[in-house]
Amino acid sequence: MKVVMIEDDLELAEILSEYLKKYGIEVKNYDDPFIALSALHIEKDYDALILDLTLPGMDGLEILKKLREFSDIPVIISSARSDLSDKVIGLELGADDYLPKPYDPKELEARLKAITRRRAKPPKEPEFRIYKNRREIAYKDQVLPLTPAEYEVLSYLIEHPNQPINREELLYACESLSESASEKTIDVIVSRIRHKLGEDPKNPRYILSVRGVGYKFVP
Repeated sequence: MKVVMIEDDLELAEILSEYLKKYGIEVKNYDDPFIALSALHIEKDYDALILDLTLPGMDGLEILKKLREFSDIPVIISSARSDLSDKVIGLELGADDYLPKPYDPKELEARLKAITRRRAKPPKEPEFRIYKNRREIAYKDQVLPLTPAEYEVLSYLIEHPNQPINREELLYACESLSESASEKTIDVIVSRIRHKLGEDPKNPRYILSVRGVGYKFVP
């Protein structure tokens, strides 16, 4: 299990991380809420979030509100604040559980496993299917109207999920491109693919930009 935590008490974060590690739970902690939200925009494979409420720069309830605009990750609020209204508001904003500090780490472990069991979903059918003999890619059972270069870029990314792929590697993967094609050409092709997938260019779902490298495909 992979868990992200937003906790500015670094000593507590280390204690919890070391304890949970013994039970197969990997924890990544952020003490800066702004960096944490940015990371959660990019990383989609966390199983749960442990959220403190009293944080520097942004209240935990505000973090939860912003988080629910783009993610349904299970959330356990971990807070020393005893005001009942905080608990009620947190649950109304989409938290799955509320654990008042101090608490035994064993209880946190049990609650993490409980909410991930409740939120577990059956495996989904793949949204993308590659038909190599026809050089076609179907998205949600609809064949995409791709050019040869778009097919080559998208199929290469799909076949290397969650791996940052640099533009030069994508150029080599595109047999249909001329020798004069540049890395900028890859940017144009990716932009066209995103458009055909109906993606928001500022917050794409499947093809993510990797700063200083290129792109990665997130299933």
